[in-house]
Amino acid sequence: MHSSILRKLPLLLLASVLLLIITACLPDAPAEDLRLPKVTNTNYLSWQHYLGDPGRSHYSLLDQIDTNNVTQLQLAWSYASGGLTSRRNTQIQTNPLIVDDQLFGVNAAMEVFALNATSGELLWTFSPPIQDASGLGINRGFSYWATEDVQQLFFAAGPYLYALNPEDGSLVFEFGQEGRIDLRAGLGRDPDQLSVVANTPGALFNDLLILGSRVQESPGAAPGHIRAYDVRSGEIRWTFHTIPQPEEYGADSWPEGVNLRVGGANSWAGMALDMEREIVYIPTGSAAFDFYGGDRIGDNLFANCLLALNARTGERIWHFQFVRHDLWDRDLPSPPNLLNVIQDGALIPAVAQITKSGHVFIFHRETGRPLFPIDEQAYPASSLIGEQAARYQPLPSLPAPFARQELKEEDLYDPNRPAFIDDFVDHAQNENPTTVLEKFRSVRSDGQFVPPDTNGVIVYPGFDGGAEWGGAAVDPNKGILYVNSNEMAWILRMGKVDQNSGQALGKTLAQIHCARCHGGELQGIGETPELIQVKERLSPERISIIIQHGQGAMPGMSQLTELEIESITNYLSGLEENIDHRAELNVELPYYVAGFGRFKDDRGFPVVKPPWGKLSAIDMNSGEYLWQVPLGHEPDFEDPNYALSGLENYGGPVITAGGLLFIAATRDEKLRAFQLDNGKLLWEINLPAGGYATPATYAVAGRQYLVIACGGGKMGTNPGDQYLAFALPNAD
Repeated sequence: MHSSILRKLPLLLLASVLLLIITACLPDAPAEDLRLPKVTNTNYLSWQHYLGDPGRSHYSLLDQIDTNNVTQLQLAWSYASGGLTSRRNTQIQTNPLIVDDQLFGVNAAMEVFALNATSGELLWTFSPPIQDASGLGINRGFSYWATEDVQQLFFAAGPYLYALNPEDGSLVFEFGQEGRIDLRAGLGRDPDQLSVVANTPGALFNDLLILGSRVQESPGAAPGHIRAYDVRSGEIRWTFHTIPQPEEYGADSWPEGVNLRVGGANSWAGMALDMEREIVYIPTGSAAFDFYGGDRIGDNLFANCLLALNARTGERIWHFQFVRHDLWDRDLPSPPNLLNVIQDGALIPAVAQITKSGHVFIFHRETGRPLFPIDEQAYPASSLIGEQAARYQPLPSLPAPFARQELKEEDLYDPNRPAFIDDFVDHAQNENPTTVLEKFRSVRSDGQFVPPDTNGVIVYPGFDGGAEWGGAAVDPNKGILYVNSNEMAWILRMGKVDQNSGQALGKTLAQIHCARCHGGELQGIGETPELIQVKERLSPERISIIIQHGQGAMPGMSQLTELEIESITNYLSGLEENIDHRAELNVELPYYVAGFGRFKDDRGFPVVKPPWGKLSAIDMNSGEYLWQVPLGHEPDFEDPNYALSGLENYGGPVITAGGLLFIAATRDEKLRAFQLDNGKLLWEINLPAGGYATPATYAVAGRQYLVIACGGGKMGTNPGDQYLAFALPNAD
């Protein structure tokens, strides 16, 4: 027996060596055994990170509310947060933070409040000490930092970042200058000439707050550099230049000297953090000016990129650029999602990024390797003088787009209806209005990445997506991504600045700096007000202040000179005659936005066949869709061929271990619960105003709550100020 074993020993040794080699090539453990929920928040009962956790999963382990009892949800408490004003159509887009039994939110006037999370009772408020004329922007959430001895709540309003004591709302005076820092400082340019706000919370890594910003999208915008602040002192510990400095990586993708004058390439949508790997994932937007890049020829790194940076030092690990030399405002619209997927039996740490164009890209979190092939597709050249559109753009082979990619004649819902486009303002007075079909045939519609021209191109999905700032949710147990999306076509038309036309300087400057948001004829777009009759509402003095400092969601245009502000003010106030200003006109860019708006019919319906908004579930392990359903319904829409119209939507979903997806977001002002497995609608309730924000879920004293900010205001809907919390009936 012993001799038999000895004879077989060489074979046994060989088998052992082979086993070691095979084992080394396999994952550390079977993939299914590793697919466990990894909770970075030590108290998963709370919601103490923006969108749930540093990986921005929108996911909660809570399961008290589930598919069997969700229909029993009832209002637990409500809080009227205030801040509404008759001067503008206010909004609230905050994903509230819940730490233990305290809830932190923001109202329409950018005032912070703390509530008892079980009753909605007010505990304290904080009002930013900024003049009413200042452009405060919109706040989508907070960053909460705590040690054994210290707690701080970070909140941005206007150009300032504040550190608050979460116990009473007082300023932490050791931070910055008496509790705040100026976000315009440290960008390498004159702070007084910059407009910088921070709508979305950054990422907290140890004692660093890594923060992006929102900047102007017109000429003269601030650069969107990423900065890491010391949470105690407010000092900048590191900076990553999204517009590279000379000799830095990526500088050769811009013209020489551009870092001193071109802005944008900013991260306004938020970011995700892998604490274990010490990597922060940062999506960026387009370079300014949005729709013409003749002054920034090249691919323009690091605009339109997903950046993977060392969270400790800010050093670049890898990046991927989604749009080269962006001419379509294709900002990355939301934070990326960290998740684990299985491919070829191996568990892979991944990061997924959704886009306005309706695509999902997914990469290996450590190396940036795409997990599905990415194709380089050729696109046409630009017809605008001085412009050089990129020849190729990357698109993923999987998953398939979650939004339609090209508007064709056969896709028009009711082609003979009168057309209503935001830059087409005379249809109501016209006895023979232009039809949807006629307008469609008058512009170019060839899908993605067709360069803008002076005749008009259809951008589809539109400038708000596709995906929008609400972001996607991911199930960390299954590698499934859930995303809401829009199906709205827009029309973009550029105009040539005629230096010899004698056109009033104020009108020319308004077309260059204001049309991007207010429309080519300043007629207003959606919730953005018209400026044609602004002189009936505001004095010239007030108009001048708003142009310089901003108001509400509008940032100030402090980069403009006194003459430029005075000229725009006079034009909007009806005080500027159409006199010859050729000697004064010194516009560097040869084009402006002449037309910019949603393509709808006279009923306000999108011209495309329904659904106009969707909810999709995508298996990111395989890239295959599990289900797609319409999201929302237009009350005035009746067509037996479409049970649900779907609706344009803003705000993201929350998913739970109870098998549910909660989302508001739609213009029909409802909050809904869908079954994760199949997309079945299980519950819905009317809200007092549109819930254009991402909900949060938490538990206190054994009871699970779902809370949503009902701020309304978008898409022309009425504003609101209430936060509503829902829960199951108490057992007693």
